[in-house]
Amino acid sequence: MRGKAQPQQKPRLKTLERVFSKAGMGSRSDARSWIGSGQVRVNGKVVQNPDHWVDLDRDRITFQGKPLRMAEKIYILLYKPKGYITSYGDPENRPTVYDLTKEAGGWLAPVGRLDLDTSGLLLMTNDTAFAERITNPAHEIAKTYQVKASTLVTDDQLEQLRLGVELSDGRTRPALVRHLRDSARFSFLELTITEGRNRQVRRMIETLGCKVLKLVRVAIGPIRIGDLPIGKWRHLTAEERLLLGAQPAASGRAKRT
Repeated sequence: MRGKAQPQQKPRLKTLERVFSKAGMGSRSDARSWIGSGQVRVNGKVVQNPDHWVDLDRDRITFQGKPLRMAEKIYILLYKPKGYITSYGDPENRPTVYDLTKEAGGWLAPVGRLDLDTSGLLLMTNDTAFAERITNPAHEIAKTYQVKASTLVTDDQLEQLRLGVELSDGRTRPALVRHLRDSARFSFLELTITEGRNRQVRRMIETLGCKVLKLVRVAIGPIRIGDLPIGKWRHLTAEERLLLGAQPAASGRAKRT
């Protein structure tokens, strides 16, 4: 008697450039450059089309004559200073976070962004699945910021932030808001949000009729910046990676530079 036919497994298809980015080898623009210059072969044949579809279970991909393999996963935490941009290059020749992380080894991409005038905790990695988990609002990973507001903020205004405020792209989710202290003219607050809209914290404060004078991200999920000096970075510990949802097989280095 014949057994039941096993359902056929669907092929795992990806474009060639995406295979490189998923492997943690480099950015998709890097991959396009390598592929276009003839450095990549699929099943022994040079392929120069980055949008060429490959079956991850059947096709053999080589780069510069060697089989393409997953790069070692790297996860670092950088204390980004104000005045640095979160991108690889800048037409205005401003300093970038890559100027601070040259010794980290391997290709890294920022997990989300901090704008030019914002400092604080920035994660960088070559693990694209990990980065998507952190940045996707559906996962509701909390980001915590400390704010210096340009005016004294009232209890009623703090409650507005806690309930959610109306922005040009819709109402915000409720925020956790802690009043840290007041000076003669300014309020110092801590806000925790679970969204990642462009300049969201600044825009939330502006709905109160004041501006952000200083903004520092101090935590992502349970991971805080701690005593790391500004402009320095360290590897995430194994425990921190697990708390943020990374795979447990990643490297356990924890050096600081």
